[in-house]
Amino acid sequence: MAKNEEHVRKPEWLKIKLNTNKSYNRLKHLMRDKRLNTVCEEARCPNIHECWSERQTATFMILGDTCTRGCRFCAVKTGLPNELDWGEPKRVAESVEIMGLKHVVVTSVARDDLKDGGAAVFAETVRQIRERVPGCTIEILPSDMKGDYESLHTLMSSAPDIFNHNIETVRRLTKRVRAIAMYDRSLELLRRVKEISPNTPTKSSIMVGLGETKEEIVEAMDDLRANNVDIMTIGQYLQPTKKHLNVERYYHPDEFQELKEIAFSKGFKHCEAGPLVRSSYHADEQVNQTSAQRRIQYMKGYEETSGEQLTNTNF
Repeated sequence: MAKNEEHVRKPEWLKIKLNTNKSYNRLKHLMRDKRLNTVCEEARCPNIHECWSERQTATFMILGDTCTRGCRFCAVKTGLPNELDWGEPKRVAESVEIMGLKHVVVTSVARDDLKDGGAAVFAETVRQIRERVPGCTIEILPSDMKGDYESLHTLMSSAPDIFNHNIETVRRLTKRVRAIAMYDRSLELLRRVKEISPNTPTKSSIMVGLGETKEEIVEAMDDLRANNVDIMTIGQYLQPTKKHLNVERYYHPDEFQELKEIAFSKGFKHCEAGPLVRSSYHADEQVNQTSAQRRIQYMKGYEETSGEQLTNTNF
């Protein structure tokens, strides 16, 4: 397989088909008009033309466009963020309504400067979407919020249809790939979500091509399943700039298919695996018909327990 993306041409299967039709251009203009950010653009997602042209789903990046962390795989800019924009949740919801989306992913930059990591804005964004577009399913993809359990409760009070948090890579490579985030803390976050809302599907993702072994990938699958994660996505790491980590290896589509089969054998309910797969790829297909009922059941249970004193505030 290919070594060092700087000197080796990408394989044929990584070529992206561009599609800038009316739907794509309309969505791009809408994002600018509403002063919104998307991870599709900021993280240079290779599937942006496919998703935006079909107008089935979109991934909104809230809490600004500046991250407090500097992960060595990520193209999102790092620095001192601006103050919170409490008008953002409404603008996201308006955009979802205008676009007629059936599924939306809400993610964010890491905001370690905020006590709750931005959980309150996250929850309000979900509520605003729910109010304007009741039939739209919602997936959230937050940071680890530095392990604050109260912030997680705040986030889960909005009853998302899917809770997504990415471990990004295998245990051995975490310190080299991710900034501040910890492998075990991410696993604990995913486990805690199930404790709060047992029926909410949880999801995580890893990139391959950073120097991991097949055995380490399988170990990561086992770690996720041990913490009751339901959905997994696996994609090829692509170097966004020369300042970021090099690609150590390009995986063949057949290898992704093998990893997908292994994931299903481990008990994952759904797995997307492929060279261009990203965490939000085909996210709408990962929500089943019982999501609305789960949401109703969870909200009823949350209202009954919301007055209780929270304990173990850090995981």
